[in-house]
Amino acid sequence: MSPSSLIPFEISGYRILPLSLPPLPSFRDTATHYLYLQPHQPKLPTPTAARSLFLVNVPFDATELHIKNLLSIQIGLPHGRLEEIQFAGSKSKVGRVEDAPTKPGKGKQGKKRKRGQESGSIEEVEGIALPAVWDRELRKKGLTAVAIFVDRPSMDAAFKAVKRIRKDGTTPVWGEGSEGKIPALGDQRYINHHRLQYPARDELLDSVNAYMTEYAAREAAQARLQARQRQVPDEEGFITVTKGGRNGPARQENAQDLVVKQKEKRKGLEDFYRFQHREKKKEKAAELTRQFEQAQEKVKKMKERRGTFKVSRHTDLYFGGCVDVAQPE
Repeated sequence: MSPSSLIPFEISGYRILPLSLPPLPSFRDTATHYLYLQPHQPKLPTPTAARSLFLVNVPFDATELHIKNLLSIQIGLPHGRLEEIQFAGSKSKVGRVEDAPTKPGKGKQGKKRKRGQESGSIEEVEGIALPAVWDRELRKKGLTAVAIFVDRPSMDAAFKAVKRIRKDGTTPVWGEGSEGKIPALGDQRYINHHRLQYPARDELLDSVNAYMTEYAAREAAQARLQARQRQVPDEEGFITVTKGGRNGPARQENAQDLVVKQKEKRKGLEDFYRFQHREKKKEKAAELTRQFEQAQEKVKKMKERRGTFKVSRHTDLYFGGCVDVAQPE
């Protein structure tokens, strides 16, 4: 009885596919590697999720050619049904690959973003890089990947074929059919690495020029955005302070018009919270007290200005009698 026959067909919803690792000059014994597969269930649904398989414990030397051969010819299906292989952590047409399907209550907390690593920075220029110094990428142990098929029936057929070859007792040989189509490992890998560390001058110059051109374009766009932010007040009426030139804000009348418009938009929201009610009552009481004190002061000044009077008696020859006249003291 082979060791593979003692391994269950499924575990926790994953189908298990044993792979035979061929001997190497450094290790001449045949080894068995176990690959786990299940339909892809990402945290956020994607257009390709319904026709994708999620792979766990992918061998460290896996390439797209390895996976396409394994999930087509090596399990008895026609070639050409796989559209793309997305390895964990690598960028693709639909974004980054998830590390694992969603499980309730086991969300993965994101790491804090360090200062200077904000997304969209002008240092990140996609599609432009220095010449590669390795001819082939090696991956971490226990890596995950997503195999995207051309349609849902092709994915279902591959998933069923895994169970069928397990029942037949067949163990696919890892890398079969890709000999001579991918760069070799071993000492040849490091010979190529040494050669690629010294690229041709024209190739290096083209790469640097392309990067600097794109960098300058993004830097100019970012400067225009900051200049626009320095001239437009926010909803509170403040001007955004940004790093860069010394250009003043917009004209005062334009800024005041924008502030008035923002205040009109916020009408009806002044008394939304309780503390706003209390503050408004306090302001009203203070205003009444101030008006009362102003009225008292006004009456006092009027009394001082009017003064006091005494009545004196004078003889009026015209009327032929005495008249009382009030005169200020």
